[in-house]
Amino acid sequence: MGIHPIILCGGPGSRLWPASTARDPKPFIDLLGPRSLFQQTVLRMAALPGAGGPIVVTGADHMDMASRQLAELGVKGTVIVEPAGRDSGPALLAAAIWIESVDRSGVAVAVASDHHIPDEAAFAAAVIEATPAAEQGRIVTFGVRPDGPATAYGYIRPGEPLDGSATVRRVGRFVEKPDAVRAQALVAEGCLWNSGNFMFRVDTFLQQATLHAPDAVARVRDAVRSGVGGAGVLRLGEAFHQAPKISIDVALMEKTDRAAVLPIGYAWSDLGAWDAVWAASPHDPDGNAVSGLSVTRESRNCLVRATGDSRIVAVGVQNLVIVSHGADVLVTAMDRSPDLKLALADLPDRPGPAKTAVSAARDIWELGESLTDWLFREALPIWWCFGADRQTGGFFERLGQDLTPPPIPRRALVQARQVYVYAVAGLMGWPGPWAAAVDHGLDFLNTRFQRPDGLFRQSVDAVGEPAQETARLYDQAFVLLALAAAARAAPHRRADLDSRARSLAGSIRLTFGAEGGGFRSDDVSQTFLADPIMHLFEAVLAWSDLEGHTFWRQWTDEIAGHFLDRMVDRQGDRIFEVFDPRWRASTAPDDIRLEPGHHFEWAGLLYRWSQSGGGARAAGVAQALYRSGERGVDPQSGLVRDALRADYSVLKATSRLWPQTERLKAAILLPPALGAADQRRQTIASATRAVEAYLDTPVAGLWRDTPAPSTDAPPALASSFYHVVGAIAAFRDLS
Repeated sequence: MGIHPIILCGGPGSRLWPASTARDPKPFIDLLGPRSLFQQTVLRMAALPGAGGPIVVTGADHMDMASRQLAELGVKGTVIVEPAGRDSGPALLAAAIWIESVDRSGVAVAVASDHHIPDEAAFAAAVIEATPAAEQGRIVTFGVRPDGPATAYGYIRPGEPLDGSATVRRVGRFVEKPDAVRAQALVAEGCLWNSGNFMFRVDTFLQQATLHAPDAVARVRDAVRSGVGGAGVLRLGEAFHQAPKISIDVALMEKTDRAAVLPIGYAWSDLGAWDAVWAASPHDPDGNAVSGLSVTRESRNCLVRATGDSRIVAVGVQNLVIVSHGADVLVTAMDRSPDLKLALADLPDRPGPAKTAVSAARDIWELGESLTDWLFREALPIWWCFGADRQTGGFFERLGQDLTPPPIPRRALVQARQVYVYAVAGLMGWPGPWAAAVDHGLDFLNTRFQRPDGLFRQSVDAVGEPAQETARLYDQAFVLLALAAAARAAPHRRADLDSRARSLAGSIRLTFGAEGGGFRSDDVSQTFLADPIMHLFEAVLAWSDLEGHTFWRQWTDEIAGHFLDRMVDRQGDRIFEVFDPRWRASTAPDDIRLEPGHHFEWAGLLYRWSQSGGGARAAGVAQALYRSGERGVDPQSGLVRDALRADYSVLKATSRLWPQTERLKAAILLPPALGAADQRRQTIASATRAVEAYLDTPVAGLWRDTPAPSTDAPPALASSFYHVVGAIAAFRDLS
């Protein structure tokens, strides 16, 4: 017997608040023992005779949790990612359609991820018992013999026995969740609890679903067909949004004549509320289920659960549920715990950060920790899973909000920036495959972008063939920066990466060095821009900080000196974007502009250089440039404008994401520029909230480039990841 296990992970489990939330839902937390309910389910399914790897269906917000917890068990499976929750009907159809592509007549066992079945042997025996009926074309559900009336479950009235089976019966009818009086009558009549677990042949299941729910099948087939896959993950396509939101019982089981039920007598619970968790937990002699830093005295039949550093003392109480989780606390009578969901509707939102000065550095740390958590749990896994091209190589330029990458050319700067992102993630302690991501990007740069002269072409097309052959200083700078970040993250590779960086540095000097000092912006024109030199300074400074070698230090000093002597204006507080060959700011109308985001970037780099021996003048200019950048912050929205005129009036009122991140990074790096400590904390808090506004997207882990409404989210630009990660990483240096 070969079996395809299907595990459905959906719903926040709000009746188990505060431990279970939409962010950390019930299947993925450790309610009973050291493993999560999901992991217990995976192991229970893996123990079935002939079981293959599990097919896990979950939402985009929990894809990384599912993948990580599978990896912790050493189990390989397929994670099907729903772009939106559409209930159990479309979820189960997606899994069945996926199985159909590899084993059309295969047998599947579909279970919820958060049920408690302590007797694995009894579960396996029930599956074996149901197998003949499933193989003969029955859709078998597992009906639990009640141990008493319950209003939390639907019921199944069993019909006559199937031919050739002593235990599997036809389904007489399904009964919705009853009230208490009706539940007692149903139990007396021999009805069973509906566990929501099924066993079926895939071809039978899909044939019946097509007959009774054709629209749902058509939409889900389109979603599977257009899905994006790779590395054990299938992200369903946009058509899934159009699938009807419907349970599998309503869509199919209540209509089909193939429904059958196997009565089961082993212990089972859906752990739908805290009273069920208490019943399934081990108890002390007084009937208490106690976990975490908790103490009970003269108390009976209580569930007391403390998490993290919180502590609970329960004295002289009985039949209570007391749960602490972070800053949230629940206290309820045991028999009222199923009513928790109604009470949560009245719970006020926790107040956000104060609009006045932040009073304690702890608040700033919490903002940084929140961004780091988003980075580790959402953004890095999403972009490694869906933003890396496993066929052509390298990284995609952008991801749609459905995680679909458009087939557009790839730029060298994006490949280098993504290498930098994952190297920095490794330095920050991200436990994911950052080293594999770094190698993935560097390999693509070396094989598809590097020209015979050692420089890197600007872009390749969507299949990796050369597109724009121009070598720009901007791109070479980011390759240098990527190499430096990789060398810092992987010290055992430092010698090789340093050798490659020195070779590239020689080619840069030879090709881009300008006669009057500084550097041209590309290898085919006489264009002089500030931005590429700034990023070259960033890359060389990174190597200088890493190696401390004269080779890099001299070059860092040379670029900083050129900037201070030739590029910043005489007042030391403005930097224009375009220059003539004599390094005078261009007077062409379109060239006269100040970009506040670049002022923040230059400020941070100069301040770093000044602290490593660059001198007081550099520190003063850094602070002046920072203050000029602040003049570009809109007082109403708190967002950094894209461009100003020479007199600081608004030239471009738009506000892209990257200037917000550069303001935040500079605010962290330059404490002397920000005045008193409270003012500094307020500025960092304001800048952090501005960045977070761009991270509010339909799929957690993406971003928007402009502060558009969340219902109108364009594709996320991969190039912005470098800016976002740089700002988040700066929190490590916060003092």
